[in-house]
Amino acid sequence: MTILLPYADGRTRPYEPRAVPLALAFGGSRLASRTVYSAAHVVADPYADVSPDSPAAVDWDATLAFRRHLWSHGLGVAEAMDTAQRGMGLDWAGAAELIRRSAAEAKAVGGTIACGVGTDQLAPGAHTLAEVTAAYEEQLALVESTGARAILMASRALAAAARGPEDYLATYAHLLRQASEPVVLHWLGPMFDPALDGYWGSADLDAATETFLEVVASHPDKVDGIKISLLDAEREIAVRRRLPKGVRCYTGDDFNYPELIAGDDHGFSHALLGIFDPLGPLAAEAVRVLDTGNSKGFRELLDPTVELSRHLFQPPTRFYKTGVVLLAWLAGHQSHFTMVGGLQSARSLPHLARAYELADGLGLFPDPALAESRMRSLLTVHGVPND
Repeated sequence: MTILLPYADGRTRPYEPRAVPLALAFGGSRLASRTVYSAAHVVADPYADVSPDSPAAVDWDATLAFRRHLWSHGLGVAEAMDTAQRGMGLDWAGAAELIRRSAAEAKAVGGTIACGVGTDQLAPGAHTLAEVTAAYEEQLALVESTGARAILMASRALAAAARGPEDYLATYAHLLRQASEPVVLHWLGPMFDPALDGYWGSADLDAATETFLEVVASHPDKVDGIKISLLDAEREIAVRRRLPKGVRCYTGDDFNYPELIAGDDHGFSHALLGIFDPLGPLAAEAVRVLDTGNSKGFRELLDPTVELSRHLFQPPTRFYKTGVVLLAWLAGHQSHFTMVGGLQSARSLPHLARAYELADGLGLFPDPALAESRMRSLLTVHGVPND
């Protein structure tokens, strides 16, 4: 049977869903040649009587079940990050509870976890650098108390308060001295959050890169790795080659991840990616192939997924979470397509239909018939006939 999918030109076209999913091994040992984190989404409580301005109502059982799904395939979980709608529906109170619960679950199942540390408990408005630093310290203390690795995320408040590179250098130097264990430094580009434009003290990326690298070079013993989310493969490779020995580069490039993870004669990137939320089992299998030294086989598995990833992360990139949660629903990981903050409305129906088509074509849905049935119901609600 075919399903009518809407396109941006206002027309519908028939699509024939595949009958069987991609054959993948279930689970397996931890990945060996690369450290791989999937940034994970949160599942909203669809029965909560809330508005887009209300604090997030999270379905904790479904949210933690999804993390167990990722751990079961050998992936690490990057918690309370951008993919979890941090700052786009999930406030600090919700993020703190998410960190506590996920870290406890990680201990229970032996899963790897790293958690985002930011400043989003600060109220909107201007703040001093001292206030920004104190907010970072509060969150760092909470994450470290759970036993999770800390990811120092870029801060909207710091971007607003900093007068230049020297303020970033001083703030991060203080935080790294405070950290009890090496952390991951995260550079999130303005395509993911416009409020972070000019981070590291300059809108010139070359100048910003020098400041970023100076932070790393000044405290290499306190930096486990860096995560670059600029969607610029050449810049990531250039930065990767300048890192001190022992400091990892975790790619956050959802456009170019296969080539960056595969690497070249000078090195490679590890991964901390939002796209590995829907790609979890396939991504894990691809890295296990890479563990054997088979770079060609790795690329053959992962390269075909790039079209889907580029579609989900197309501008406005920050709304990629909508497609990620759609695919989790279609794949059967949750019972509904409801997001905190009402973000399920952030992408158009043609965009969502194309995401379904691409994911189905890759064989990502464990039960293609379930995915088709759910997609039909979504289309019907929006007035697309599919009798």
